[in-house]
Amino acid sequence: MLLAAAPAAAEEVGDAVRGETLWRACSSCHRLGEGARHAVGPSLNRVFGRNAGTIDGFRFSKAMREAGDGGLIWTFETLDPFLENPKASLPGTRMSYRGMDNAADRFDLLAYLREFSDKPSNIPEALPTARKTPPGFDPALWEIEGDPEYGEYLSSECSTCHQRDGADEGIPSITGWPEEDFVVALHAYKVKERDHPVMQMMAGRLSDEEIAALAAYYATLVD
Repeated sequence: MLLAAAPAAAEEVGDAVRGETLWRACSSCHRLGEGARHAVGPSLNRVFGRNAGTIDGFRFSKAMREAGDGGLIWTFETLDPFLENPKASLPGTRMSYRGMDNAADRFDLLAYLREFSDKPSNIPEALPTARKTPPGFDPALWEIEGDPEYGEYLSSECSTCHQRDGADEGIPSITGWPEEDFVVALHAYKVKERDHPVMQMMAGRLSDEEIAALAAYYATLVD
């Protein structure tokens, strides 16, 4: 259960300019700004005042949906403990982020996020909402239509580490990932732009069509 850990004057605390710098650690999974789409995590536009687990077009974990059904609304007071330790604050969340220990950092980040909730007319157009692709990524890869049935066949090796039910026990969940993010991530490992020896080895064995098939399959899964 989320506890109110932020002080009563939370809405007036935090340096949004510094928070923008801290946001970079979040931007690999979340998007902000005009036209922002869901990625590995949901778009965080207008997160303040929103019921947890309710934004359209994103598959939330069962725990997040239940928290929203139970009345959890995202405010400074509820987001602060969640950012500090997501899994302790909301057991069952798929968010693999370990948490932000420093309270000042959290408040600066929240001050920045609030700029996209309370002041929607000020949302800049130049924030990172475009596809992030590794060097040498061939745009033609977007045209490959993945076969989810073939992806299910291929997924047996993935499922030795990544649980199909979305469980996360030290290894990030890939259940319900958007296809584009999955394709980009696997190709980044394949060209060694992302640094993880096991994933580099696994991705290096896959053809472009096999990556597309896996992406299509995992996008269909829900917890």
